[in-house]
Amino acid sequence: MSRMFARAGLTGLTVAVLTASLIGAGGALIHAEPAAAAEGEATSSAVTLTNEGDALNPDGAPFPDLEVTISQTKDLVSQGIRVSWTGGKKSAKPDQNQGGANFLQIAQCWGEDPAHPGHPDRRTCQYGGGRGPGSDRDGSIDLESVHSEDRKYTADLGWYAYSAIPFVASNPAGIVDEYAAPADRVLNNFSAPGVVKPEDQQADMANNQFFSAYTTNEVRWAGAGADGSGSVSFEVQTAMQSTALGCGTPIPRADGSAVGQSCWLVIIPRGTSDSGVPNITRSGLYWDAWEHHLAVRLEFKPLGVRCQIGQAERQLAGSELVAGAVASWQPGLCQGEDGAPFVLSQGNEADAAVRAAGTEPSPLAFTSRSLDLGRVGDTTDPLAYAPVAIAGIALTFAIDREPNPNTENADYRDRAGLPFTEMKLTPRLVAKLLTASYLDALPNRADKDHLGRDKDGDGEIDEWNPRTIVWDPEFRKINDPEWSEQVIIGASVADALLPSGRSDAAVRLWEYVLADPEARAWLGGADDGHGMFVNPWYSTDPDLNGAGGLALPADSFPKADPVVKPDESTTGGTGEINLVTWRPYTASLAEGAHLVLRGDGLILGNWEPVPLPAKFGKSQRNLFGSQRVIGLTSTPAASLFHTVTASLRNPAGEFVAPTQNSLAAAAAAMTPTAAQPRVLRYDLSGDRVKAATTSYPLTMPVYAALNPKQTDAELRGVYANLIRYAVEEGQTPGTDVGELPPGYAPLPDAWVAQALAMADAIERGSLPQQSGGNSGGFTGAPGTSSPVPQPPSSSVPAANSNPPATGDPVATGAPAGDLTGAETPEDPDTGPIAAAVPIGVAAGLLAGLAVPVVSRVRRRL
Repeated sequence: MSRMFARAGLTGLTVAVLTASLIGAGGALIHAEPAAAAEGEATSSAVTLTNEGDALNPDGAPFPDLEVTISQTKDLVSQGIRVSWTGGKKSAKPDQNQGGANFLQIAQCWGEDPAHPGHPDRRTCQYGGGRGPGSDRDGSIDLESVHSEDRKYTADLGWYAYSAIPFVASNPAGIVDEYAAPADRVLNNFSAPGVVKPEDQQADMANNQFFSAYTTNEVRWAGAGADGSGSVSFEVQTAMQSTALGCGTPIPRADGSAVGQSCWLVIIPRGTSDSGVPNITRSGLYWDAWEHHLAVRLEFKPLGVRCQIGQAERQLAGSELVAGAVASWQPGLCQGEDGAPFVLSQGNEADAAVRAAGTEPSPLAFTSRSLDLGRVGDTTDPLAYAPVAIAGIALTFAIDREPNPNTENADYRDRAGLPFTEMKLTPRLVAKLLTASYLDALPNRADKDHLGRDKDGDGEIDEWNPRTIVWDPEFRKINDPEWSEQVIIGASVADALLPSGRSDAAVRLWEYVLADPEARAWLGGADDGHGMFVNPWYSTDPDLNGAGGLALPADSFPKADPVVKPDESTTGGTGEINLVTWRPYTASLAEGAHLVLRGDGLILGNWEPVPLPAKFGKSQRNLFGSQRVIGLTSTPAASLFHTVTASLRNPAGEFVAPTQNSLAAAAAAMTPTAAQPRVLRYDLSGDRVKAATTSYPLTMPVYAALNPKQTDAELRGVYANLIRYAVEEGQTPGTDVGELPPGYAPLPDAWVAQALAMADAIERGSLPQQSGGNSGGFTGAPGTSSPVPQPPSSSVPAANSNPPATGDPVATGAPAGDLTGAETPEDPDTGPIAAAVPIGVAAGLLAGLAVPVVSRVRRRL
């Protein structure tokens, strides 16, 4: 790091990501103390709790042998963590009358209970926002059933009692002086610690100014299978998402450093009944349930940035894929006397590269593709390309089992409500998710005849495309047979949540689809072999597409179908619904993973005719047990939010999930592009990639790019130091400050050499050696003769292994043959699919939009 400080004065880096509340890591205080770890060793803060050793009261607990593992408890930001357990019992799902049976409830709390050290005070838990049986904060109760610990929160109203546990919000400093909190910090402005307002007015616990069903992260039902085990992802919130919790709020220390306010994760086991009633209908905060809870303290990276005040802000622009890494690196770069805050403005990489190609000072560009020379009117690429990250894009999903009630498989019925954890997708299936070709992807009550066929010529549609991907025979053929027994429907499993705007990620995904002959033919109008055809508005064939044929690969995800459900509001129906209103865009790849974590498919909400103007409302997210959403995201965001990703068929014919090793294997198989040999790509049609059996096909390199001829020498030096830090100190995998976050693969040695050479070139003001063509004027790192990074002959670990890839991995294997075989008797025929589509729900913050969200958003942490 001393080498970095000796140069150009770059010592500060503040990162702005597209939605700061989603990534969260960029905002860590510089002087926060990272967890101790051996050099080069990623730290682990997983914790395992048991009923016997950690419950507040283990006696009489619903699950005496309960053992719960929390995947991460330190260095937390706004993210997901995994909560897994054994020792439970087979669960039953909730309904309108009861909260279920034999399940766990999970919540985040902020304050310790002084009466029970090592456990949170239940009044500080974000719980009750979902409003449902067994998960409220209050309720009617017979007085005889009230535990003595709940008496102070109970009002005797005569023939029945009313009991409620008030919520106390964290104070701004994150320090609790007393639990008899001031009125302005207590749920519904209670003026006393009890549950009755002055003049005996009953409190309205359903109205909560601190959190709601739309913002709460509580899990009110987490079920187990027949073996008593289960696993769910939990959304950890910082003060940026929940000011009432205040987690991560900086608490200064005497030495000038700061720590983030800690919080608690609480797990409440629920059995089959509550005190005095035969079912689970009462709050998990009531003492008879609460006394059996398990809890662990959560330690957060402090929010905010502490760089030298008064320094000029430095600009970065381009790829979202690098945002998580830069967010982690920034504390290490933000030390010293000459702090220089940097802001990453995420947007189209091609635009950022064009700006960086000029000689006037510009933001440092992050891109995965070389400069489009046609846009700059030159035949020579002036950019120096320094590889800084290896990441990828992914299809992530949260789909809970909903077996056909008539299935004969008892095991399938027993797993109702539990999440699927594996999914395989081919390029053609990806194409179907991108083209609104499933019935449920189009608005209810809209004309969907173009997704059906009149096979007998009688003027009536008698064969339709499947409603969702789960009903698609092609999907069922390659996935676990249990998928074929599901009756899952809905718009959010008929397509994928897609980001708005233009990006290299969009180009790469379309290239992946087009490189497959079957997918390319299907987009041109061919049958998929099961009777399903592309939505003609997305067809590449101009004879089928009324708009002249979709031009692919595109740098965006168009909502090409002009379908509209007409305005019926004057006759008692809803307003107009177009495809963007029905299936809105996300603001970023990161938001895709965040929405999947929350089970929010951006389903259109109910029509609200009373407001002026009338509008569609926002739907609540689906809770665990009934989630059904697919989204496009990045591998760093999927890792951050702990969402499950699909395995994609690569050009070698293997289904591979995105892991550190499969990303590294793909990087090892990359070859130089024709236009710019210093920029590598995963050539989906190349022999090298067809031999890379363990490689993940949507892997993408990210390059820092700048014209060394730019006139601001000081700024060039600042950018050069950023690159040096990124490829040296910043390549150690881990969650500590300054480390390479999960979702990235470390750079191979040859890539690091290229980056360091390019950093020197940028700082010096010239590429080291001019050459002909469009090579960017660089033929090798100083002291080397290699024109491009060449992977050595070392082998690559298996794609599904967990240890980090090191050195320079190489893809292995023989070129694959054809990826398809002849039809077999087991191949299912496509039968008629019902045309009715259930009403969907709202688009979150994007509900009611008629146009895509703007693609370039800038926010400073």
